[in-house]
Amino acid sequence: MPKLTINGAEVEVDPGLTVIQACDQLGIEVPRFCYHERLSISGNCRMCLVEMERAPRPVAACAMPVADGMVIRTNTEKVQKMRQAVMEFLLINHPLDCPICDQGGECDLQDIAMNYGMDRSRYTEEKRAVKEKAYGPLIKPVMTRCIHCTRCIRFCREVAGVPELGGIGRGAHMEVGTYVEKVLSSELSGNIIDLCPVGALTSKPYAFTARSWELKKTESIDVMDAVGSNIRVDARGQAVMRILPRINEDVNEEWISDKTRFAYDGLKRQRLDTPFVRRGGKLQPASWDEALAAAAAGFKGLKGRQIAAIAGDMADAESMTALKDLMKAAGSPNIDCRQDGAAIGASRRAGYIFNTTIAGIERADVCLLIGVNPRLEAPIINARLRKRSRMGGFQAASVGPEVDLTYQVKYLGNDSDLLEAIASGSHGFAKVLKSAERPMLIVGMGALTRSDGGAVLSLARRIAETSGMVGKDWNGFNVLHTAAARVGGLDVGFVPGAGGLDVSGILDSSEVKAVYLLGADEIEMDGLKDAFVVYQGHHGDAGACAADVIFPGAAYTEKNATYVNAEGRAQQTNLAVFPPGEAREDWKIIRALSDVMGKTLPYGALAELRAAMAMGNSVFSAIGKVKTAGWGAFGAGGKLVPGPFQSPIDNFYMTDPISRASVTMAACTDAMAPANTRKTGTDG
Repeated sequence: MPKLTINGAEVEVDPGLTVIQACDQLGIEVPRFCYHERLSISGNCRMCLVEMERAPRPVAACAMPVADGMVIRTNTEKVQKMRQAVMEFLLINHPLDCPICDQGGECDLQDIAMNYGMDRSRYTEEKRAVKEKAYGPLIKPVMTRCIHCTRCIRFCREVAGVPELGGIGRGAHMEVGTYVEKVLSSELSGNIIDLCPVGALTSKPYAFTARSWELKKTESIDVMDAVGSNIRVDARGQAVMRILPRINEDVNEEWISDKTRFAYDGLKRQRLDTPFVRRGGKLQPASWDEALAAAAAGFKGLKGRQIAAIAGDMADAESMTALKDLMKAAGSPNIDCRQDGAAIGASRRAGYIFNTTIAGIERADVCLLIGVNPRLEAPIINARLRKRSRMGGFQAASVGPEVDLTYQVKYLGNDSDLLEAIASGSHGFAKVLKSAERPMLIVGMGALTRSDGGAVLSLARRIAETSGMVGKDWNGFNVLHTAAARVGGLDVGFVPGAGGLDVSGILDSSEVKAVYLLGADEIEMDGLKDAFVVYQGHHGDAGACAADVIFPGAAYTEKNATYVNAEGRAQQTNLAVFPPGEAREDWKIIRALSDVMGKTLPYGALAELRAAMAMGNSVFSAIGKVKTAGWGAFGAGGKLVPGPFQSPIDNFYMTDPISRASVTMAACTDAMAPANTRKTGTDG
């Protein structure tokens, strides 16, 4: 390991690091604009210039590898003058519009200019201006402010895999843009807002709505997909103003999808803020006492098998636990959290989680995708796969729809019979899997929601076992869910009991007379037209339209709740704003209903409920951690149904009640939905 001296202190660092990384490890501040630890080195802002002994000129700390015996000085008078000179050049064309810039208060250029710049400007020439550009409904570009750090260009090319931004022109005439004006089509495009160190790229929906110092910041978890990205909810009063990513190296690093970032305006629209009861064929506002009494009356006198409950894709683990216990008290085995009819059971946890873990993707060397489009179903996982692909020594293949996943994928075809060939070893890719050191597969809902989903799951397990995916310290079998609530629902056992009906059975049964929908909006409501329906949720979506009684619940930003992501990691949201109007936290509503029904649940506080959850499954006692699941038999027998796999997501921007209520997501649908199926081309 090389030893070097920085500001008179001798240190030993890992080989291959750059000077700026060595300084960061020591806590020595070196200003930078173009450098970012997750992007390639460009070395073009020159703000990180330092003195190096025996060097004829200053060196860029971000681009200089460490070497044994190197002597670096970062705090000399000469270095200070260099930084002041660089700041002068960077500010030559930068407009003086800080008072109207949405980056104000959290701008790297402001901070660095204050700490390292001069107290005056000597530039007297005319400033350059850049024509206004249009990047779509999400990004607001003011490229006159651009300092050409190229972070956005490198992110689009390296992380997102959609190289639509580039530098046009040279020198003072350079502009960052798309050459031919177009909408940015990446599902991760909003991350360039965070990367931009100045106000050149800001959030269009957030523009001119708030200042950063006005906002209350709450750490939370995203529920727009099954990744469980770590987020920060910024709110003012009762309104969520924006959502930003939090760093979690094991889950989302520091990226979030555009739906996670921008769908928050859907939290303000089409909300259920008061109970409703259907009277005379019409839903009418009611008090909580009236609504609870009406629901209890609808269930009164019914036998257990005549009652059913379905949990939706955004239900939290606490509310599903409470509803499961209420249905058990009512004698009903008819409960299910699999709205889409996915052929997965709760008996073997390894059969329904992402066993490799999201961070573990970077250790794999071969990946087989089965009926899955991770770019639309889980953009953060797709970014991890691209990251692994760029490292080299990685091969990916797909059985399913042929789509652009932003990295090289060998398309094997879209026929379920291919799985039988791979499992038996007769297909050529079976040899690739067997020869790999750490192979993995990802099976998606496009494969498991078919009528032969159980057989597909069983075949995927056979492929994992015959190709050496499952070992002592490696499990390459992965299920990718599209619902944030799915793994948590399976962990709490929200599946049919002995002789119970699943979702399709509930909808088809003439025996079921009353159904409790816990945020379930993705089912065929026509199957419930003869039943008494209680709907509990936060938006007036499909379930509310079919209901006889409506309980207004809380959205994920309005409650302290537990969600389990695709890899089986239990995480918790925190209340950022209070629910609107008369809406209440979901588990409290179910607890109140149990009182009225005369079947009082044995917990009256959130801590007591969570203790009961931890007693039922130890996963809920290890918040933030992934517990390894034991391997075993799962899946079902039966023959495969010939035919192609279909993606469960047609429109990335509208997959749930919140995004369907979002004006921003509607604008994205109009402007960018065709990009989901368009070939964009990648650099590998």
